[in-house]
Amino acid sequence: MEGGRKVVVSALQFSCTDDVPTNVSTAERLVRAAHGKGANIILIQELFEGYYFCQAQREDFFQRAKPYKGHPTVMRMQKLAKELGVVIPVSFFEEANNAHYNSIAIIDADGSDLGLYRKSHIPDGPGYQEKFYFNPGDTGFKVCTSNSICWDQWFPEAARAMVLQGAEILLYPTAIGSEPQDEGLDSREHWKRVMQGHAGANLVPLVASNRMGKEVIQTEHGKSEITFYGNSFIAGPAGEMVASANDKEEAVLVAEFDLANIKRKRHSWGIFRDRRPDLYKVLLTLDGSNPRT
Repeated sequence: MEGGRKVVVSALQFSCTDDVPTNVSTAERLVRAAHGKGANIILIQELFEGYYFCQAQREDFFQRAKPYKGHPTVMRMQKLAKELGVVIPVSFFEEANNAHYNSIAIIDADGSDLGLYRKSHIPDGPGYQEKFYFNPGDTGFKVCTSNSICWDQWFPEAARAMVLQGAEILLYPTAIGSEPQDEGLDSREHWKRVMQGHAGANLVPLVASNRMGKEVIQTEHGKSEITFYGNSFIAGPAGEMVASANDKEEAVLVAEFDLANIKRKRHSWGIFRDRRPDLYKVLLTLDGSNPRT
Protein backbone atom coordinates (compact mmCIF):
# COMPACT_ATOMS: atom_id res chain seq x y z
CA MET A 1 0.00 0.00 0.00
CA GLU A 2 1.23 3.49 -0.86
CA GLY A 3 2.76 5.26 2.12
CA GLY A 4 1.64 8.59 3.47
CA ARG A 5 2.36 11.77 1.52
CA LYS A 6 1.58 14.50 3.97
CA VAL A 7 1.49 18.14 2.94
CA VAL A 8 0.69 21.30 4.88
CA VAL A 9 -1.07 24.01 2.88
CA SER A 10 -1.61 27.63 3.84
CA ALA A 11 -3.93 30.45 2.78
CA LEU A 12 -2.81 34.02 3.49
CA GLN A 13 -5.12 36.99 3.93
CA PHE A 14 -4.30 40.67 4.30
CA SER A 15 -5.45 44.15 3.33
CA CYS A 16 -3.54 45.82 0.52
CA THR A 17 -2.20 49.34 0.22
CA ASP A 18 -1.51 50.76 -3.23
CA ASP A 19 2.24 50.61 -2.65
CA VAL A 20 4.00 47.61 -4.19
CA PRO A 21 6.98 47.36 -1.77
CA THR A 22 4.66 47.52 1.25
CA ASN A 23 2.40 44.76 -0.07
CA VAL A 24 5.23 42.50 -1.16
CA SER A 25 6.85 42.90 2.27
CA THR A 26 3.56 42.00 3.93
CA ALA A 27 3.26 38.93 1.73
CA GLU A 28 6.80 37.87 2.62
CA ARG A 29 6.15 38.36 6.33
CA LEU A 30 3.08 36.15 6.16
CA VAL A 31 4.82 33.54 4.02
CA ARG A 32 7.46 33.30 6.72
CA ALA A 33 4.74 32.99 9.35
CA ALA A 34 3.09 30.17 7.39
CA HIS A 35 6.45 28.43 7.05
CA GLY A 36 6.84 28.76 10.80
CA LYS A 37 3.56 26.85 11.15
CA GLY A 38 4.90 24.04 8.97
CA ALA A 39 3.37 24.98 5.61
CA ASN A 40 4.82 23.48 2.41
CA ILE A 41 2.49 25.20 -0.08
CA ILE A 42 1.57 28.83 0.61
CA LEU A 43 -1.11 30.70 -1.34
CA ILE A 44 -1.06 34.50 -1.56
CA GLN A 45 -4.18 36.38 -2.71
CA GLU A 46 -4.82 37.59 -6.26
CA LEU A 47 -2.95 40.65 -7.61
CA PHE A 48 -1.54 41.39 -4.17
CA GLU A 49 1.00 43.99 -5.36
CA GLY A 50 -1.57 46.78 -5.07
CA TYR A 51 -5.20 47.79 -4.96
CA TYR A 52 -7.62 45.83 -7.10
CA PHE A 53 -7.42 48.35 -9.94
CA CYS A 54 -10.14 46.72 -12.07
CA GLN A 55 -12.77 48.86 -10.35
CA ALA A 56 -11.95 51.44 -13.04
CA GLN A 57 -11.16 51.52 -16.76
CA ARG A 58 -8.05 53.67 -16.81
CA GLU A 59 -5.29 53.71 -19.42
CA ASP A 60 -2.66 54.64 -16.85
CA PHE A 61 -3.28 51.42 -14.92
CA PHE A 62 -1.67 49.43 -17.75
CA GLN A 63 1.60 50.77 -16.35
CA ARG A 64 1.15 48.31 -13.49
CA ALA A 65 1.80 45.37 -15.83
CA LYS A 66 5.27 43.84 -16.20
CA PRO A 67 6.70 41.01 -18.31
CA TYR A 68 6.81 37.52 -16.82
CA LYS A 69 10.55 37.03 -17.25
CA GLY A 70 12.51 39.18 -14.85
CA HIS A 71 9.41 40.24 -12.91
CA PRO A 72 10.79 41.69 -9.65
CA THR A 73 8.09 40.26 -7.35
CA VAL A 74 8.32 36.81 -8.93
CA MET A 75 12.12 36.88 -8.55
CA ARG A 76 11.86 37.96 -4.91
CA MET A 77 9.44 35.12 -4.20
CA GLN A 78 11.80 32.68 -5.94
CA LYS A 79 14.53 33.61 -3.47
CA LEU A 80 12.10 33.30 -0.58
CA ALA A 81 10.79 29.93 -1.73
CA LYS A 82 14.32 28.58 -2.05
CA GLU A 83 15.33 29.93 1.36
CA LEU A 84 12.32 28.39 3.12
CA GLY A 85 11.84 25.31 0.96
CA VAL A 86 8.19 26.08 0.16
CA VAL A 87 5.98 26.29 -2.94
CA ILE A 88 4.58 29.78 -3.64
CA PRO A 89 2.11 30.62 -6.44
CA VAL A 90 2.68 34.30 -7.31
CA SER A 91 -0.18 36.32 -8.82
CA PHE A 92 0.75 39.31 -11.03
CA PHE A 93 -0.40 41.57 -13.87
CA GLU A 94 1.50 40.31 -16.91
CA GLU A 95 2.48 42.24 -20.01
CA ALA A 96 3.31 40.06 -23.03
CA ASN A 97 4.08 42.34 -25.98
CA ASN A 98 0.64 43.84 -26.76
CA ALA A 99 -1.30 41.32 -24.69
CA HIS A 100 -2.01 41.47 -20.97
CA TYR A 101 -2.95 38.67 -18.60
CA ASN A 102 -3.98 38.02 -15.02
CA SER A 103 -1.28 35.45 -14.35
CA ILE A 104 0.32 33.18 -11.77
CA ALA A 105 3.92 31.98 -11.70
CA ILE A 106 4.31 28.75 -9.72
CA ILE A 107 7.53 28.77 -7.70
CA ASP A 108 8.78 25.39 -6.50
CA ALA A 109 10.44 24.72 -3.15
CA ASP A 110 13.91 24.96 -4.70
CA GLY A 111 13.15 28.40 -6.17
CA SER A 112 12.68 27.15 -9.70
CA ASP A 113 9.82 28.37 -11.86
CA LEU A 114 7.41 25.51 -12.65
CA GLY A 115 5.41 27.44 -15.20
CA LEU A 116 2.80 30.08 -15.87
CA TYR A 117 -0.99 30.02 -15.68
CA ARG A 118 -3.06 32.78 -17.28
CA LYS A 119 -6.58 33.32 -15.98
CA SER A 120 -9.10 31.70 -18.32
CA HIS A 121 -12.44 33.26 -17.34
CA ILE A 122 -12.40 37.06 -17.35
CA PRO A 123 -15.29 38.85 -15.58
CA ASP A 124 -16.82 42.14 -16.62
CA GLY A 125 -19.28 43.81 -14.26
CA PRO A 126 -19.54 46.86 -12.01
CA GLY A 127 -16.40 47.05 -9.89
CA TYR A 128 -14.83 44.01 -11.57
CA GLN A 129 -14.05 45.30 -15.06
CA GLU A 130 -11.27 42.85 -15.88
CA LYS A 131 -12.01 42.57 -19.61
CA PHE A 132 -10.64 46.09 -20.05
CA TYR A 133 -7.20 44.91 -18.87
CA PHE A 134 -6.85 41.17 -19.42
CA ASN A 135 -6.86 38.95 -22.47
CA PRO A 136 -8.44 35.52 -21.93
CA GLY A 137 -5.74 33.13 -20.78
CA ASP A 138 -4.16 30.87 -23.39
CA THR A 139 -2.26 28.39 -21.20
CA GLY A 140 -5.09 26.00 -20.43
CA PHE A 141 -5.22 24.18 -17.11
CA LYS A 142 -1.95 22.60 -16.02
CA VAL A 143 -1.28 19.97 -13.38
CA CYS A 144 2.00 21.63 -12.39
CA THR A 145 0.02 24.65 -11.23
CA SER A 146 -3.27 23.17 -9.96
CA ASN A 147 -4.24 26.83 -9.97
CA SER A 148 -7.18 28.83 -11.19
CA ILE A 149 -7.77 32.51 -10.45
CA CYS A 150 -10.82 34.18 -8.88
CA TRP A 151 -13.61 34.12 -11.52
CA ASP A 152 -12.30 30.69 -12.63
CA GLN A 153 -13.44 29.38 -9.24
CA TRP A 154 -17.09 29.64 -10.27
CA PHE A 155 -16.66 27.10 -13.09
CA PRO A 156 -16.83 23.39 -12.14
CA GLU A 157 -15.41 22.47 -15.54
CA ALA A 158 -12.09 24.11 -14.62
CA ALA A 159 -11.79 22.21 -11.34
CA ARG A 160 -12.65 18.90 -12.99
CA ALA A 161 -10.21 19.52 -15.85
CA MET A 162 -7.34 20.05 -13.40
CA VAL A 163 -8.15 16.98 -11.30
CA LEU A 164 -8.58 14.83 -14.42
CA GLN A 165 -5.00 15.74 -15.30
CA GLY A 166 -3.75 14.69 -11.87
CA ALA A 167 -4.09 17.76 -9.65
CA GLU A 168 -4.30 16.73 -5.99
CA ILE A 169 -4.97 20.17 -4.47
CA LEU A 170 -6.93 23.07 -5.97
CA LEU A 171 -5.63 26.60 -5.32
CA TYR A 172 -7.70 29.75 -5.86
CA PRO A 173 -6.14 33.19 -5.24
CA THR A 174 -8.97 35.71 -5.19
CA ALA A 175 -10.08 39.34 -5.03
CA ILE A 176 -13.79 39.50 -4.21
CA GLY A 177 -15.95 41.64 -2.00
CA SER A 178 -18.92 43.97 -2.07
CA GLU A 179 -20.79 44.90 -5.25
CA PRO A 180 -20.69 48.65 -6.01
CA GLN A 181 -24.03 48.50 -7.85
CA ASP A 182 -25.87 46.67 -5.04
CA GLU A 183 -24.96 47.32 -1.41
CA GLY A 184 -27.30 44.54 -0.30
CA LEU A 185 -25.59 41.81 -2.29
CA ASP A 186 -23.19 39.72 -0.21
CA SER A 187 -21.77 36.77 -2.15
CA ARG A 188 -19.42 35.36 0.49
CA GLU A 189 -21.46 32.29 1.45
CA HIS A 190 -22.27 31.51 -2.17
CA TRP A 191 -18.58 31.93 -3.02
CA LYS A 192 -17.52 29.48 -0.32
CA ARG A 193 -20.18 26.89 -1.10
CA VAL A 194 -19.28 26.78 -4.79
CA MET A 195 -15.65 26.00 -4.04
CA GLN A 196 -16.51 23.55 -1.28
CA GLY A 197 -18.53 21.80 -3.96
CA HIS A 198 -15.47 21.61 -6.22
CA ALA A 199 -13.50 20.00 -3.41
CA GLY A 200 -16.24 17.49 -2.61
CA ALA A 201 -17.09 16.67 -6.23
CA ASN A 202 -13.45 15.93 -7.03
CA LEU A 203 -12.36 14.58 -3.62
CA VAL A 204 -9.37 16.93 -3.30
CA PRO A 205 -8.43 19.61 -0.76
CA LEU A 206 -8.94 23.22 -1.83
CA VAL A 207 -7.28 26.47 -0.73
CA ALA A 208 -8.83 29.91 -1.30
CA SER A 209 -6.99 33.14 -0.44
CA ASN A 210 -8.85 36.46 -0.58
CA ARG A 211 -7.88 40.02 0.35
CA MET A 212 -9.86 42.03 2.88
CA GLY A 213 -10.46 45.69 3.65
CA LYS A 214 -11.87 48.77 1.90
CA GLU A 215 -10.31 50.00 -1.35
CA VAL A 216 -11.33 53.22 -3.11
CA ILE A 217 -10.38 53.79 -6.75
CA GLN A 218 -10.91 56.97 -8.77
CA THR A 219 -12.82 55.98 -11.92
CA GLU A 220 -13.92 57.85 -15.01
CA HIS A 221 -17.29 58.43 -13.25
CA GLY A 222 -16.02 59.34 -9.80
CA LYS A 223 -14.96 57.16 -6.89
CA SER A 224 -15.67 53.43 -6.71
CA GLU A 225 -15.43 51.51 -3.44
CA ILE A 226 -15.24 47.80 -2.69
CA THR A 227 -14.94 46.24 0.75
CA PHE A 228 -13.20 42.92 0.22
CA TYR A 229 -14.60 40.33 2.58
CA GLY A 230 -11.67 38.02 3.21
CA ASN A 231 -13.14 34.74 4.49
CA SER A 232 -10.16 32.86 3.08
CA PHE A 233 -10.48 29.17 3.78
CA ILE A 234 -9.16 25.64 3.37
CA ALA A 235 -11.59 22.83 2.53
CA GLY A 236 -11.04 19.10 2.81
CA PRO A 237 -11.73 16.45 0.15
CA ALA A 238 -15.36 16.03 1.24
CA GLY A 239 -15.92 19.77 0.90
CA GLU A 240 -15.75 20.22 4.66
CA MET A 241 -14.45 23.50 6.06
CA VAL A 242 -11.09 22.79 7.73
CA ALA A 243 -9.87 26.32 8.45
CA SER A 244 -11.37 29.76 7.80
CA ALA A 245 -10.70 33.46 8.36
CA ASN A 246 -13.08 36.32 9.08
CA ASP A 247 -13.64 39.52 7.08
CA LYS A 248 -11.63 41.92 9.22
CA GLU A 249 -8.33 40.35 10.32
CA GLU A 250 -5.08 39.37 8.71
CA ALA A 251 -4.78 35.58 8.67
CA VAL A 252 -2.38 32.70 8.13
CA LEU A 253 -4.45 29.53 7.79
CA VAL A 254 -2.81 26.10 7.75
CA ALA A 255 -4.06 22.53 7.36
CA GLU A 256 -2.36 19.18 6.88
CA PHE A 257 -3.53 16.55 4.41
CA ASP A 258 -2.34 13.04 3.64
CA LEU A 259 -2.49 12.98 -0.16
CA ALA A 260 -1.93 9.22 -0.36
CA ASN A 261 -4.88 8.52 1.89
CA ILE A 262 -7.05 11.01 -0.03
CA LYS A 263 -6.03 9.36 -3.31
CA ARG A 264 -7.21 5.96 -2.06
CA LYS A 265 -10.54 7.45 -1.00
CA ARG A 266 -10.91 9.28 -4.32
CA HIS A 267 -10.27 6.10 -6.29
CA SER A 268 -12.56 3.94 -4.18
CA TRP A 269 -15.43 6.46 -4.30
CA GLY A 270 -15.85 5.74 -8.02
CA ILE A 271 -16.61 9.21 -9.35
CA PHE A 272 -13.80 9.03 -11.88
CA ARG A 273 -14.41 5.35 -12.68
CA ASP A 274 -18.05 6.02 -13.55
CA ARG A 275 -17.62 9.14 -15.64
CA ARG A 276 -19.18 9.12 -19.15
CA PRO A 277 -17.19 11.54 -21.29
CA ASP A 278 -19.09 10.31 -24.36
CA LEU A 279 -22.24 11.95 -22.93
CA TYR A 280 -20.66 15.30 -22.12
CA LYS A 281 -20.25 16.73 -25.64
CA VAL A 282 -22.86 19.35 -24.77
CA LEU A 283 -20.22 20.95 -22.54
CA LEU A 284 -18.37 21.97 -25.69
CA THR A 285 -21.27 24.26 -26.64
CA LEU A 286 -22.41 27.67 -25.46
CA ASP A 287 -26.15 27.12 -25.93
CA GLY A 288 -26.43 23.40 -25.16
CA SER A 289 -27.68 22.48 -28.61
CA ASN A 290 -24.92 22.74 -31.19
CA PRO A 291 -21.86 20.63 -30.27
CA ARG A 292 -18.63 21.67 -31.89
CA THR A 293 -16.92 19.18 -34.20
